[in-house]
Amino acid sequence: MRRHSLLIVAALSLLVSAGPGAGAQAADKVYRLGVLSPSSGTIERYRAGMFPELAKLGFTEGKNLVVEVRYGSTEQLPALARDLVATRPAAVIAAGSAAIQAIRQEAASMPVIGAFIGMDPIAAGFAASLARPGGMVTGIVMLAPELDAKRLQLLHEAVPDRSRVAVLAADAQRDAVNLAAVKQAAGLAGVQLLPFYAAKPEAYAAAFAQMRGAGAGALAILSAPELFTDASTLAALAVEAGLPTVCEWRLMAEQGCLIGYGPDRKELQRRVADYVARILRGTAPGELPIERPTHFEFAVNMKTAKALGLTLPPSILARADEVIE
Repeated sequence: MRRHSLLIVAALSLLVSAGPGAGAQAADKVYRLGVLSPSSGTIERYRAGMFPELAKLGFTEGKNLVVEVRYGSTEQLPALARDLVATRPAAVIAAGSAAIQAIRQEAASMPVIGAFIGMDPIAAGFAASLARPGGMVTGIVMLAPELDAKRLQLLHEAVPDRSRVAVLAADAQRDAVNLAAVKQAAGLAGVQLLPFYAAKPEAYAAAFAQMRGAGAGALAILSAPELFTDASTLAALAVEAGLPTVCEWRLMAEQGCLIGYGPDRKELQRRVADYVARILRGTAPGELPIERPTHFEFAVNMKTAKALGLTLPPSILARADEVIE
């Protein structure tokens, strides 16, 4: 009994020596997380999918997590990054390569969890290697050029008689690497590629009018947060123009694209949430490997196929993970 009493007294002494409210201070700590994106839709998708995963790991917005959000066009990202850094977040989620670059230029020592779209993080100087980046940036390489090329191939397989294919990009400079990969795939498939650019709803109607004027028979929508956000609008315009469309995500097929092919979004959201939680708890970004997507989703929208009067090859339907009736 005496030994137990001494242990209790010693434990109480440690609490007193730590100062009043020390345990409460640790429990009540509030973390600040920044999010920078070229599209407001990215923020909405994070709140719907990634933030609930982050809450499971102990970080809940409105309780112990404050989220600072900034979004705007590629041209606006540097100024938005400056404003975001001024709020002094413990880490920043950067959606897209332009957002990553903007944060890094503004605050080289800021921990960043990025989605690399059309960028090699090693060649860009953000990482020594994917396995051990060594700097202040980690995240996921989205394999956008490779996947955009794969999508072009799937579209050609679905509608092999369409020899003139439009490709819609959001930003000519930012998306140049992705577009180059699609051009190479088009050359191998014997397809003539017709590039068009638009990143805002008010510009889409004119772009589709240009596609029709150029004699496009199908449409590949490149990887871009802005175009993902406006998927339902783009899909409706494509059906109106008679264009079978391949898009970046399974969800975009649900929203009306003929084909959606891309990484498993829920898996990516879980990975980002895990990285955020580990960095907020003190892990250095450079110790966390930059990952690649490992699982992919392939969806075909048969409602859209019927609206376009298409009969899709059995090979496409057999390979699809989901056929939307």
